[in-house]
Amino acid sequence: MNLGLKDKVVIVTGGAKGIGEAISRLAAEEGAIIVIAGRNEADNEKTVTAINNAGGKALGVTAELGKPGDCKKVIDVAVAAYGRIDALVNNAGANDGVGLESGSPEKFMASLQNNLSHYYNLAHYALPYLKAAKGNIVNIGSKVADTGQGNTSGYAASKGAINALTREWAVELVPFSVRVNTVIPAEVWTPLYETWINSLPNSEEKLASIVSKIPLEKRMTTSDEIAGMTVFLLSDRSAHTTGQIIYVDGGYTHLDRSIS
Repeated sequence: MNLGLKDKVVIVTGGAKGIGEAISRLAAEEGAIIVIAGRNEADNEKTVTAINNAGGKALGVTAELGKPGDCKKVIDVAVAAYGRIDALVNNAGANDGVGLESGSPEKFMASLQNNLSHYYNLAHYALPYLKAAKGNIVNIGSKVADTGQGNTSGYAASKGAINALTREWAVELVPFSVRVNTVIPAEVWTPLYETWINSLPNSEEKLASIVSKIPLEKRMTTSDEIAGMTVFLLSDRSAHTTGQIIYVDGGYTHLDRSIS
């Protein structure tokens, strides 16, 4: 399917690994020019090289996204290289386990800085270019904003705010034909998820318990399935979709998990 993304410039934060990598690769396959932003230069370049070797177009920007200046750098590098920005995928973040009891006011604010602030900062700095292109923003959220998890106040607050900002920005940007949507994953097998599971003393049992509660097919969502929805939302095929929070989770968040 031609999604109309050829030569569109798409920034993907955390675009070198996991869900972000899947989004970067799929958007590149559809002809988009990918700007990968993340803190690890080696990871960025590995994915950039893979995309370019496959016939796509990509570049990497090493950035600590919790710093506003680095967010501006990402936008400046993209514009210097390509002269435009058509879309922003806010994806970077980590479930850092800053809980109500286990954390502290300082750790809570740091979690917001690392998981939320760059969504706003990148959108702010990219906005003139998104307006010019009648582009769009896709935010990657989390089911934790709806379900809670326990012991992750900073991450949950960040993801709840992302849902609210999606609706707020969609309203604010309607006059400029800039669309804003969010994709919500639940249980997705990524390198970060694998590291977390393997850190548990009963990792196999815990994984089996989680998978058993995913209603559709009793399996985890793949990064490619999150990427498929994200790239669709980036494309002209979803040209009249804005302000939506879309769950790609096998029914985990909303369906009765007792379904057998």
